[in-house]
Amino acid sequence: MERKEFENLAIKALKGLPKVFKDKLENVDIVIEDEPDMDTVKVRKLGSKGHLLGLYQGVPLKARTHYYGMVLPDKITLYKANIERSCKTTGEDIYKEIKHILQHEIGHHFGISDQRLKDLGTY
Repeated sequence: MERKEFENLAIKALKGLPKVFKDKLENVDIVIEDEPDMDTVKVRKLGSKGHLLGLYQGVPLKARTHYYGMVLPDKITLYKANIERSCKTTGEDIYKEIKHILQHEIGHHFGISDQRLKDLGTY
């Protein structure tokens, strides 16, 4: 899939979020990379394949105090090549996967752990 088409699917997924969530996504960048770099793979102990679809980096909202400010934006990274490999087809399957990954990483932005996301049935 061409990068522009992938970007358009990510934009569509973001626009489809409920307003209550979009309103709380201040100072969050969404970026697209092909694959995670080796440092990211090693730090997260992902093995040689580094099959990571998305990643949230930042300070979750519930962990912020009144001292929080003057910081770089939080970042959600979508790993295009890994997402494409995980989908059986293109188009709608990739859109659904992007949407799911964004919702998952936004959950981390709100301070929800992987275990809690599992408990909620988001995996």
